[in-house]
Amino acid sequence: MTRSETIRITMYGCDPDEAFLFRELAPGLGVRPAVTDAPVSEANTELAAGSRCISVGHKTPITHATLRALGRAGVCYISTRSIGYNHIDVEYADSIGIVVENVSYSPDSVADYTVMLMLMALRDAKSIVLRTDRHDYRPNDVRGRELRDLTVGVIGTGRIGAAVVDRLRGFGCRILAHDNRPVDRPGVAVEHIPLDELLRRSDLVTLHAPLTAATHHLLNRQRLAQMKNGALIVNTGRGALIDTEALVQQLESGRLSGAALDVVEGEEGIFYADLRDKPMESKALLRLQELPHALVSPHTAYFTDHALRDTVENSLTNCMTFESRNQHG
Repeated sequence: MTRSETIRITMYGCDPDEAFLFRELAPGLGVRPAVTDAPVSEANTELAAGSRCISVGHKTPITHATLRALGRAGVCYISTRSIGYNHIDVEYADSIGIVVENVSYSPDSVADYTVMLMLMALRDAKSIVLRTDRHDYRPNDVRGRELRDLTVGVIGTGRIGAAVVDRLRGFGCRILAHDNRPVDRPGVAVEHIPLDELLRRSDLVTLHAPLTAATHHLLNRQRLAQMKNGALIVNTGRGALIDTEALVQQLESGRLSGAALDVVEGEEGIFYADLRDKPMESKALLRLQELPHALVSPHTAYFTDHALRDTVENSLTNCMTFESRNQHG
């Protein structure tokens, strides 16, 4: 491939902001973008005709049948505009000759949002806002807590978890961490300990581990029961890191004092959709949202202008790198 050549890349599942950025950035990289707001599916793989590489969003799972149809259309590379892969069977894709890679983006978007959720949970912001919206301006029934007085347990110390740790240092709280592959970072005061010990000692636990077979329901019924009475949970990682039914029971009993969740198990097909006039099928999500001390947001921690530009640019770059590696293939 020479500099004068352009390649066609199909971008699936683009919202208007992503579509604008793809069309703005692609020509400078020698790419002819074929942009659609439709998520990739078995029924629309013909849109990828002429594209060896495609870019996909993370909002819709990609089935084996869709992967096979993409292969038949000539696709051999998928760039997912996400850090996680849990919406794609990467091993199956590899077995039929399709390479799947993720993108990186600034960890600051999720790290900032995580700290915001911590503070909202500690100050019972959901109840305060709801009461104020009803014109009830009395002080809240329960006083808030301050981060500097607490021990915060960080599960997963990759780029996002480490960025959260960096921010927590400014609050003066005690920081504990657990990671299967801990990395010592200069200037970051953090004690790496086993998971069970972290759960016993932490007043607030925040999740930043990837979702794999090994981490599915990492916080299961047994581990949730190990947590301190009155502890809080924040999750901006993946919903299925927590056994939702068990979490609801712990919150309803009052043993855990609150949860702030940007991701929820079974969110697929719910988050990013307008369901105001439709029945809610997820009973667990309904129960969470009914609890005054459970705060839920729709998987939006990553969604900043900076992170979105990173995601689009890096997805394009990944595709071009693949094409460069395989131009003689």
